[in-house]
Amino acid sequence: MPEPRVPGDDAPSSALELSCGERVDVKDLDMGVRDISCDCGGTHAVVQDVHPPSRFFPESLVAVLQETIEPEDDFDEFDTIHLMGVVLEEFPEDVAVKDVSDDGSVGYSMVWVTDFDSRRLHEIVVELVVELMEHAVSHAEDQNAVQEFERQMLEFDVAEFVDAYRSQRDFADEHDTAL
Repeated sequence: MPEPRVPGDDAPSSALELSCGERVDVKDLDMGVRDISCDCGGTHAVVQDVHPPSRFFPESLVAVLQETIEPEDDFDEFDTIHLMGVVLEEFPEDVAVKDVSDDGSVGYSMVWVTDFDSRRLHEIVVELVVELMEHAVSHAEDQNAVQEFERQMLEFDVAEFVDAYRSQRDFADEHDTAL
């Protein structure tokens, strides 16, 4: 037998079930939130579609990614939603995602909450983009370019890059601007 309900009460739930089993209300995740402390005892990274890719990479690299990658979806350019899609594909059990595009009270359309904190998520995003770049370069006809890229990647330290980048950015507001 169907549950009785109030007519017009078809509003979708604003609760997001996290990978750890806890729930969070998306209305509590304003655009400036980067991490949340959870009742499970952990800290979870929060990403929203309105966060720019420069949250993870310098604008110059973002520009290269946007010029190089042509999304096969309704989006005009490579953006945070694509970065999080790569993370979700690689770590499906560790990422909770919710489409809140029908909820005009939150200020964003998509939200992702990961099992790892924002620092670890940053490393993961960098590692995955480096892998994408390595794959793309491996198809280059210029073997000198391939070898030079591989040499540079051997010298590249993801943790060091993330530390340096995070120390140069202002993550206190939703715009992730340089200091």
